[in-house]
Amino acid sequence: MDITVEQFALARLVTAEDREVPVSATLRYTAGDPLAVFVDFPAEAALHGEQVTWIFARSLLDQGLRAPAGRGDVQIWPYGRTRTVLEFHSPHGMALLLFQASALRRFLLRTYAAVPCGQEDVAGVVERGLSALFGGV
Repeated sequence: MDITVEQFALARLVTAEDREVPVSATLRYTAGDPLAVFVDFPAEAALHGEQVTWIFARSLLDQGLRAPAGRGDVQIWPYGRTRTVLEFHSPHGMALLLFQASALRRFLLRTYAAVPCGQEDVAGVVERGLSALFGGV
């Protein structure tokens, strides 16, 4: 059985003019991809008018709730006592989003209840990835 954890979250997109625009997001986790978390943004929140999904390590979210974490496309860090920044980089630009840290923590705890840290089926993930890469050979 593939367990899925989903949670709605409100974020604040920080614009180039330092305004904060409310944006909805869905935090998602599946036991079938136990090392990753997904953040889905609806089409109205994206530059190109299509839903956008960011995928990054569950451990990165865990680390970023406590201290600055990540390099490259996804970076996460605490912002004051109650918020957390998720910064996403793509060829189209950069997005800086503020989330309530409590919402991210609650989601993370729910993912650990579904698949505890250290009990992820990494061999299964590698096998499925290789199968997809080589066309099921």
